[in-house]
Amino acid sequence: MANKMIKCAYEKPRSHLSITFAVWKALFLREAVSRIAAGRAAWAWLLLEPVIQIVFMILLFTFIRMREVNGIETGAWLIAGLMSFTMFRRTGTQARNALNANGSLFTYRQVKPVDTVLVRACLEGFLSLLITLIVSVGALFFNIDVLPYDPLTVFVAFFGLWLIGLGYGLVLSVITELVSELGKIIDIAMTPLYLVSGVIFPLSSLPASFREWLLINPLAHGVEAARVGISPYYHAMPELDIAYLYEFGLTSIFLGLALHRHFATKLIMR
Repeated sequence: MANKMIKCAYEKPRSHLSITFAVWKALFLREAVSRIAAGRAAWAWLLLEPVIQIVFMILLFTFIRMREVNGIETGAWLIAGLMSFTMFRRTGTQARNALNANGSLFTYRQVKPVDTVLVRACLEGFLSLLITLIVSVGALFFNIDVLPYDPLTVFVAFFGLWLIGLGYGLVLSVITELVSELGKIIDIAMTPLYLVSGVIFPLSSLPASFREWLLINPLAHGVEAARVGISPYYHAMPELDIAYLYEFGLTSIFLGLALHRHFATKLIMR
């Protein structure tokens, strides 16, 4: 017993970095279990939600006899657009709600509000990539080839959209906690954002003067870049700018981190 006490006395205290990683690991496991086992067949709904959207849109485009969009098959065009936008939407929405869902954990001084947002964003990014892979392989059974000819371009597009989702979650998690009414307005704004990002109709079909305004939205660049990586025959918009996608994402992350640092005490007290 005495030897054990002497050993403990000489043990080095844990560094801040090791404590942070331990907190992130615990939060990740907690979030993963909660996300997959939250209710009956919760894990199945993660996959069914995008599949139902894809099937509905493919049936709609089939009905209007639109078999090809900008050089690639309509099914591949839709799947690339829907899954890439889902990377942003799921990451941003789940990260935005992290503080409200994990408020009870802030009584532990090791857990900071920003930790819950970062971990949720990482979990949703992983789940979105996994679901995208499953959907892409499943599409092959219906003769829809969405396996990328340029995987690096697809990864760069998805990662850029994930960065914007993380930035969105960091910024909005603070703002909606301080002004809760804004959350409802933001939810309403998500639907038109879905449309103006070129997910279900090609922005290239619009006049250049009008398209110029829509391309202020960085998500449109991410969705378009994902489609570029799907097929060498895809005719991308000439205004496509991957750098703008990353600049916007990193700027929003820095802004979100600054907000969390400034309002850290207020977020814990709420």
